[in-house]
Amino acid sequence: MKKRIIIMGAAGRDFHNFNLCFRDNPVYQVVAFTAAQIPFIHNRTYPGELAGVLYPNGIPIYREERLASLIKEYKIDEVFFSYSDVSHEYIMHKASLVTSLGSHFILLGAEKTMLKANRPVISVCAVRTGCGKSGVTRSICKILMQKGKKPVAIRHPMPYGDFIKQRVQRFAAQADLITCNCTIEEREEFEPLIDAGVTVYAGVDYADILKQAEKEADIIVWDGGNNDLPFIKPDLEIVIVDPHRAGHELLYYHGEINFRRADVLIINKMDTANISAVDVITKNIKEVNPETVVIYAKSVIKATNADCIQGKNVLVVEDGPSLTHGGMAFGAGIVAAKMFHAAEIVNPRPYAAGSIKNIFSSYPHIKNLIPAMGYASQQIKDLEDTINNTPCDLVLIATPVDLGRIIKIDKPTVRVSYEIEEIGKPTIADIVERFLAQQSAS
Repeated sequence: MKKRIIIMGAAGRDFHNFNLCFRDNPVYQVVAFTAAQIPFIHNRTYPGELAGVLYPNGIPIYREERLASLIKEYKIDEVFFSYSDVSHEYIMHKASLVTSLGSHFILLGAEKTMLKANRPVISVCAVRTGCGKSGVTRSICKILMQKGKKPVAIRHPMPYGDFIKQRVQRFAAQADLITCNCTIEEREEFEPLIDAGVTVYAGVDYADILKQAEKEADIIVWDGGNNDLPFIKPDLEIVIVDPHRAGHELLYYHGEINFRRADVLIINKMDTANISAVDVITKNIKEVNPETVVIYAKSVIKATNADCIQGKNVLVVEDGPSLTHGGMAFGAGIVAAKMFHAAEIVNPRPYAAGSIKNIFSSYPHIKNLIPAMGYASQQIKDLEDTINNTPCDLVLIATPVDLGRIIKIDKPTVRVSYEIEEIGKPTIADIVERFLAQQSAS
């Protein structure tokens, strides 16, 4: 008899694990996906066009809150956990729930879910979301282009729209973002790379995505999401660590796996880090992955028209996922507000609209800033209303996306960004040059 299974996910790794390990596997019957972290995914169906011949009617997606009742109702044999940036304690609570009901709780091995590429692959991952992966990815792509190589970025999935239309997505210009009706979360990841002249692939079916990307790439750069593992087997694994959350590198899934696998660990945000926190990370590196190469870096904060910030009452808009399930209390916007001497950082909570009000209730650690949430058109409107409702002199936009292209803000704005800058040796360029030399020799 087929094993009846549920895949627990968040509209990303769950679909990838299914496609790679279960789609054409007659040993299993995937009864359902459950969804967490990402809004507006539940009560949908992973369509038959993607699910394959064994699932002509597709596979239903339910809220994770229904997991226990689904296990009982469908007599589930095994539950596969397939999403990221969760604490070890959280994941063991889920394991305890599942096993208490008589089902097996399973984590797939790292390389069991990795595709093999026909091009060299550099992966950029992290131990938590919000560590600074994007800056490192951009830096690597810039170095590769300076060396005469064409990098193509393959981005961790964010399929929040029509799954079939999003099977394979290619972004090479701003117009592609509009054509694909990308959410704010998607734009935050795609837009900076496009602006840097890098083609980006993403979507749902990563075997097909990889085939397309290989046609135009000299080197694939895997741009990871959250603290997830690469979907494509890397030849060089670079992992970012955040000293603002020292110790988390051993406390979160998949973050600890990345930490243990890394060929290169970048300790980022050294310019704002406490030295004792850096010592914690250094100690953990020596105990867990002593052979890795360590790079020290800072995230250099930049602001357009920075002089405008001084003495102003400012509203700060930060990157969404880093603040929500990433657990960060602040980002580049708060740092910039203090660095450039804002008079006051305005609290937007009393002025929150719709789903943004719900975000503040769900994540009480978020103070005096707005996470740039925009998973659907109504949530984007709620974000716009919250910003415009909040009394302030100036809005600091510290998300990687230009919000002015998406929403109408009725106040002056300043964009805040950051770039990776290494401290001492080795540098990212040193690592990339060594990698290129090894590839040429092989």
